[in-house]
Amino acid sequence: MVGFIAAFLNTVGGGGSLVSVPILAFIGLPITVANATSRVAIFFQNIFAVGGFRSKGVELPWPYAIYLGFSSLGGGLLGSLLASRMPDDLFKKIFVVVMIFSVGLIMLNPFKSKGQEKLTTKDKWIGAFFFLFIGVYGGFVQAGIGFLVIAVLSLVNNLSLVKSNYVKVFAAIIYTGVSVIVFAIGGKINWQVGFVLAIGHSLGGWFASRWSVKAGEVWIKRVMIVSVIGMAIALWFT
Repeated sequence: MVGFIAAFLNTVGGGGSLVSVPILAFIGLPITVANATSRVAIFFQNIFAVGGFRSKGVELPWPYAIYLGFSSLGGGLLGSLLASRMPDDLFKKIFVVVMIFSVGLIMLNPFKSKGQEKLTTKDKWIGAFFFLFIGVYGGFVQAGIGFLVIAVLSLVNNLSLVKSNYVKVFAAIIYTGVSVIVFAIGGKINWQVGFVLAIGHSLGGWFASRWSVKAGEVWIKRVMIVSVIGMAIALWFT
């Protein structure tokens, strides 16, 4: 159930890792192991989410999505290397700061696409530049990255929330896959927990991607608002 809810939030907007990682830490995993283990589930979640969007006929901006994926690849490698070498206490403090930042970002509500999509060469280069740093962030902590991706694709490229979510999960397959490899080499993944969590994430990613296409932007924004309120409550009592 935790995996399903986290994947639903991740696919529709973002913030699912702010649910799954603290719970994994609560059941006894060190925070760095919880962060790494969640990537296994997120990797499968994104594969199923891509399948869900494709089954609903959503078109991926091609080859722009490939450029974004590989731009985030280098950043994801750097970010995951940093996270795999960081002490638990320091990572815990950074994770709390990330939670606060994620809440603040979505409260600013930058997720508004206006007018025609902007996919000129200049716009694509700007998007790829931002995705390099998004990859660093995603490789390092992951939590709340969906909000950053949607903000960039909405503000830079004027993509709709549905299409932004599609690009988001597609690019995430690439940088999350790299993170899984790095964390695995570093011995940071609890594979048993990761694969169990992956079942819920896969189902959540498939359901959420198909639901978001049918529900449209109004309901996507509502889910994002609920996720923000949930994160704020978690911050207040944690």
